[in-house]
Amino acid sequence: QQRSRESHRCEGSASLVWDATPGMLFQKDRESSPHSLNLSWVFGYNSSLAVHSLMDGEDRVLLYISSHTVVIHDILGNRQYHLQGHTNTISCLCVSEDKRWVATADRGPDALIILWDSFSGVPVRTIFESHPGDGVGAIALSHHAKCLVTISAGTPQRVCVWKWTLPTEKPMCSTELRPEFGHQDYVIFNPKNPHEFVSNSKTQVIFYQWDNASLQYSAPPLSNQTFKTVVGHFSQSVFHFNNSQALTGTSAGKLVVWDVASPCTFSEELQTKPWSVTVTKVVPMQEDSLTVLQVLESCIVTGDVKGQVKFYDGQLRLLTFYSHSKVGPIRSISFSKPLRDPPGASPAFSSCQPFLTRNFILSTSGATVFHVATDSTKFERVMEEAKEAVNAVACHPRQALVAVGSHCGLLKVWDYEQTQYLVSRIFPQAGIRCLSYDPAGHFLAAGLTDGSVYILDAISLLSSCRELQFSQGPVTHVSFSHDSKYLATADEKYSVTVYKRVLQNGSRCWEHLAGLDSHYKPIRSILFGIQLESNKPRLLSLGEDRQLVEYDLNSSSKDHLVVLHRVRVEQIAVPLCLAWYPQLSTESFILTANNCYKLKLYSTVTKMCRKTLLGPTYGSPLEKIQILPRTSLADPQKHYLVYVTKDKVGLQILPADGNPHKSSAFICHPDGVSDLATSYNGCYVFTAGGNDCTVMKWKVDLNALDAAVFLGGEDLVPFYNLLDGGREGESFRELEDYFYYAQLCSHGVDTQESRQVSTHIPLEEIPSVMRAMGFYPSEKEIEEMINEVKLSKCMDTGEQVTQINLEEFIKLYINHHPAFGLSMKTIQQAFRVLGYDNEKGDKVIDRGDLLLLLQCRGERMTEHELAQCLTTLLGSRPGGEGSELDTYDPSGAAALTGEEIPAEITAEIF
Repeated sequence: QQRSRESHRCEGSASLVWDATPGMLFQKDRESSPHSLNLSWVFGYNSSLAVHSLMDGEDRVLLYISSHTVVIHDILGNRQYHLQGHTNTISCLCVSEDKRWVATADRGPDALIILWDSFSGVPVRTIFESHPGDGVGAIALSHHAKCLVTISAGTPQRVCVWKWTLPTEKPMCSTELRPEFGHQDYVIFNPKNPHEFVSNSKTQVIFYQWDNASLQYSAPPLSNQTFKTVVGHFSQSVFHFNNSQALTGTSAGKLVVWDVASPCTFSEELQTKPWSVTVTKVVPMQEDSLTVLQVLESCIVTGDVKGQVKFYDGQLRLLTFYSHSKVGPIRSISFSKPLRDPPGASPAFSSCQPFLTRNFILSTSGATVFHVATDSTKFERVMEEAKEAVNAVACHPRQALVAVGSHCGLLKVWDYEQTQYLVSRIFPQAGIRCLSYDPAGHFLAAGLTDGSVYILDAISLLSSCRELQFSQGPVTHVSFSHDSKYLATADEKYSVTVYKRVLQNGSRCWEHLAGLDSHYKPIRSILFGIQLESNKPRLLSLGEDRQLVEYDLNSSSKDHLVVLHRVRVEQIAVPLCLAWYPQLSTESFILTANNCYKLKLYSTVTKMCRKTLLGPTYGSPLEKIQILPRTSLADPQKHYLVYVTKDKVGLQILPADGNPHKSSAFICHPDGVSDLATSYNGCYVFTAGGNDCTVMKWKVDLNALDAAVFLGGEDLVPFYNLLDGGREGESFRELEDYFYYAQLCSHGVDTQESRQVSTHIPLEEIPSVMRAMGFYPSEKEIEEMINEVKLSKCMDTGEQVTQINLEEFIKLYINHHPAFGLSMKTIQQAFRVLGYDNEKGDKVIDRGDLLLLLQCRGERMTEHELAQCLTTLLGSRPGGEGSELDTYDPSGAAALTGEEIPAEITAEIF
């Protein structure tokens, strides 16, 4: 059956590819997705990689890379199609001569090479483990698109040749390059001979020949004496259309001409005759650095750092050039498919001036893309995106507007429903670190890397007042109060600064109220809320120092910010984000997420931890969280949490209870997510990718998530599956045995009286069963667990719970137990911090120091408790055979452990 399904799937894909035609991609209906979040649009692209033209004539269809996604963008039609398959950021790509086949590769864990059909959007071939551990640094397709060459990204580099049409996971041939050749980052086939290709680093050019069995290369030794002139660094290489020479562009504006004398004609096998490659000459073309070098039919084409594109004939004589003052350094040139000859043109016209018949696309290192019409020399800017890290994104609270801020100081506002750029502003003095609209939608606040805060008109982006310069370092967070009367910021110097909107000379303006060094570690969140009894704003901040600080805005005065409460919310874990929990019961809560994959609910009044829940476990903890605004058609009883981890975006159904099926996540930015925003109507989620310079728009489908919960099972089924072996496994049977044994213990093990049958155990027995299951909570965690159960029905019934049944205990165990169990790494880390290196080089703790630490630091153990624990672990009973634990003699236990525990304790012994 599996083979049959695979066969049908392959046949379906083959049929799509076979029947595909240019332009079909945007005509076909997108299939409904089973996912709760679907990529809808990508703003920005990777300007370090080439932008390719897939267009015919005057069409504007571009192909470029955004993070781990291939984007096919119809500029005139304002449409995008996304090719998704990579889990790492794409590191290189190439497009076949006929614009149909696209090869992409990435670097990182489980790196992939994928060959796509750009007509249908179907991935026709995926190559796994092509360069294990390193990924791919350069890639090229042959002229007939049947062969592929890849160069690994690591050191030493390996070069592999593939025939992707063959169903094999191994290359046809490969070779390893010597490290002294430098990092080879560019490769291209000889268009006249698919058995030849050339690659180059900044300092070395290498020529290759291959057949089905072997790959040989020639790396001419290069020095200043070789060229007899300064050539600078190499940029790109090509084969001359005369098939006997190759050219390499340099940073000194010169072309190195190579004489390539092939030892054979590749009838069947590669000969062993030495391959001769020599430098014929160095031709000074210009003073400016050459960044791009291509062959177009019978022309040599160059692009440079000044934005000039020049066309030369085979003897390197200038034919024509195109330039524009605002282009900047050229990253890539991509020509459209040949246009039809102009009316009345003779055949000689096309042959002598081929460059006039093909428009082209320029991409620059400044993240700008131009369309150039060769018949008018007109440079049309078709895209202009952020050229540096995109750190901030914010959505308007009442309109379909999204603001995007980057490290280069560029602030852009888009209409995300129509995907139209509206307005922008440049801050030349500093980069944008954070953005926030006020709840009324009148203002947009921007926090900059120089510590300044700009409050702008939300529509025009004009300053509403002069910049506010009171932060001590780069501003990391900015937020408005619900009534837009207060603005709070946090900065890298661990300070919180508050501004107030006041009436001055008959008009409203913003003035500095006060600031405070509230934390001693990075601030993770600042959050405004509403005081339920007075409707006045309240302000909280959360730091990696585990402190949740609430400020008294009413009592604060000029240069004096008053702290109302300061609470330590975690004992060991580090809190990472903060949000107001929806009002799902009579009690109000604050929601936090920590680096141990736990969600915690704290009472907004007492700040007591009232519930601990297992959060989403998708490779890294939750970094940012937001409550998804409800749509007009949404169930009023249903709420959803939007979150981002290090590299993923996801949704979580509320109320959270530890059920893993209630959440889903998708890779959005493999190199890290920098910010998160939600649309005012809850239909879209936006993620900013930091160094990948992109913002992604995700369409929300809540029905897909609800369906996943239904399919995951009801009641305790999802929780049973979190135990090793599930409902029928050994872990569940052990837990059940311990639970009922705890019942016996609570009634007395040795009693002869009849026992009252019950399905509950007293709350006091919870720690014993937890420890029996291999979970060793601290006293603080025990207190939180017992309070969680004890107060679970207090607000509804007014009474405290005194016992717990097996089903509730399983949920409690799942939610409080470490997400990935107790690992040896945790113990080894503790020994690295607390111990020292002995003579053998092992990390050890002195026996006396260990006993002292256990009794004097953290949650201190009494000597009696320590004696009980150690003698039990050592299997000894100092009080004699059959004596009770309560009669242990601490001094006797200490003496015994002194004999049985070595003087130096390693993590393994512990």
